[in-house]
Parts: sequence; structure tokens; C-alpha cells
Amino acid sequence: SAFPDPELFPQRQLMRSLTNVSHQLTPLDALNNLPPGNAALRQMLAQRYARQGITLSPDEIVITNGALEALNLSLQALTEPGDYVVIEQPTFYGALQAIERLKLKALAVPSDAQHGIDMQQLEETLQRWPVKACWLMTTLQNPLGVTLSPARKAQLVALLARYQVPLIEDDVYAELWTGAEAPHPAKYWDRGGDVLHCGSFSKCLVAGFRVGWVAAGQHAQRIQRLQLMSTLSTSAPMQLALADFLATRRYDTHLKKLRQTLGRRKEWVRQALCRALPVDASVSDSPGGFFLWVTLPHGYDTTQLYQQALQQGISIAPGRLFSAGEEFTHSFRINAAWPWDTRAEAAVETLGRLIADQRSG
Repeated sequence: SAFPDPELFPQRQLMRSLTNVSHQLTPLDALNNLPPGNAALRQMLAQRYARQGITLSPDEIVITNGALEALNLSLQALTEPGDYVVIEQPTFYGALQAIERLKLKALAVPSDAQHGIDMQQLEETLQRWPVKACWLMTTLQNPLGVTLSPARKAQLVALLARYQVPLIEDDVYAELWTGAEAPHPAKYWDRGGDVLHCGSFSKCLVAGFRVGWVAAGQHAQRIQRLQLMSTLSTSAPMQLALADFLATRRYDTHLKKLRQTLGRRKEWVRQALCRALPVDASVSDSPGGFFLWVTLPHGYDTTQLYQQALQQGISIAPGRLFSAGEEFTHSFRINAAWPWDTRAEAAVETLGRLIADQRSG
């Protein structure tokens, strides 16, 4: 799963907000929350951007059915069938599915768990191909967990601006940072309005509401039209409930506690993996988020490992999910957001034994 433990979310307070707005709903609310979405919610999002030094109008923000709709609509707004789109390697499998569905052509640029996307290879790709868009995660990338440094984010935005290629910035894990202050998104360095910043409440507040957004700048009206022609709009009660909850100012208190809990759980799982895995395996150590990317020596088959682990009641995400090729068949992603207890510790030890059995086999 790419979601954190739902027990970490403030379910009771959110249900209270949903109850509050349900009592006040009117027939006009369905119309008032059509694209671009609830005005109060968009205003609150614009204020959160302003706190990061990003000035934009609420009119540039479109509320969507989760971040995946924001990402898909952004891709659709920027491309036509047959166009070239840059993605990372490994990448979020939803990007691969969207590119296939829209009949686009993916150009994969390598990323690593230490530095992120390879800027030199990205520029060579931009020079060689008529790229129409990039779909990248610059903060807490899925599956690697890496966050680009501020200098590399600025370099990325400047590079894409030079080649006049828009960036679809998938930033759904942005609130799960660690450290003294939040990392700026690439959108912070955008001067031409060609970074479409996509976010969501699903990974940090509530998964079931399915509310995301895109700060789309000059592309906002095009995305609104596409949304009206597809899903029509995001649920009015869910938008109103989130606006009600954010108005209580409990959101930042919740986020602080969430980051601390996820940080502890992730470190416990990382240490257990380091004890259980072969000495020549590597476990990513990027701060923030809740993913760990494990790389075994070449020759291991993590698809087979996934199937064997599933029979033991253990679920991992095999590396083949994150590429159209065979580059990551010896890697897998672990979700470290769940409670650490004797059952979880036993599961990691079982993984270690299954991996040892593959080596001896």
C-alpha cells in the first residue's frame, strides 16, 4: 500500500466536520463546488502556499478527486496522443498507467536514492526528443523516498524553462517532511507559470475523502474544462468538510504529531531490515515519508519474493511495479507507516529468511 496507517489520521474530528457541513448543505452547494472547487478551500490552500513564499491566486487552484485526477488532468491538458513525456526511473506506477492510457510515449530518466533524477541525462533527453511534459516527484519520491536539494530543484526548473517544457510536480507526500522546516516544492522557483503543482490530503490527513488539487497557473481553465467533461466535480460534502476542518487550525498540530510517529516507525523498520538482510543489500536512508527502498544484489527476484511473502501474510511492492522494464527486479519497496510490534518484527525476519533461501537456492 502507498497509504500510511489510517489510525494516524484524526478520524473523529474529520467526521465531526463532515457532520457539521451535512446539516448545513443546500441544493446550491452542488453548483458552488463545481470546478474549480470550493472557494474557501482554495483560499486556504493559497494561504498555505503563501506561507512557503509562493504567491498565487485561488483561481489558479483546481480541486480534484484526489491527486491522481490532478496528475492525469494535467497530463491530458499538456499533451496529445503520441507525444513524449519524461518520467523518472524508477517511477510511481500510476504515471506509467496514465501514459499508456493516453497513448503517450515515456522517456525514462534514471533517479537514485541519494541525489534523485540525473540532471545530465535529463538535459540530453530534452535535447534529443520533442518532450511535451515532465512528470516528476521532487519531494519524497515514490518509491525511492529521495528529496531533491533546493539547488537541484532550482536547477530542474531552470532547465525545463530553457527547453520550454512544463513540469507536472507530483507532491503528494510534501507534508511528511522531517527537519527544521518544510522543503520548498519546485513550484517555488517557477517564474513562467509552467509548473503544475499537484497535492493531496490522502497521504497526510484522510484517504477516503479523495480530495486533491492542482495549482495549475495558466493551465487552470483548461484543466477545469477537462474535469467538467470527465468526473464533473469533486464531492461537495468532502470539500466543505475539509474546509471546515482546516478552519479549526488543528491541521498543523496533527501534521507535527504524524511526522514524529512516521519518523520513529520508519527508523525501527530500517534497523530491523539492516539486521535481517544480507550484508550486500542496501536500504534507503532518506529522511521523511514512510517508504524504504531495498536493493538486493543482482540475481535476486523480488517478484518471486513478493509471492512467497504474500503466502506468509506479508506484503511488499516488488521493483517491477516501478518500471516498464526489468531494471529493478532485484529491488522492492516497504511501507514503514504501520505500528511496530512483535508481529511486524517477525515479518521482517521472515523476509530475511526468504531472501536467504533464494540465495542458497
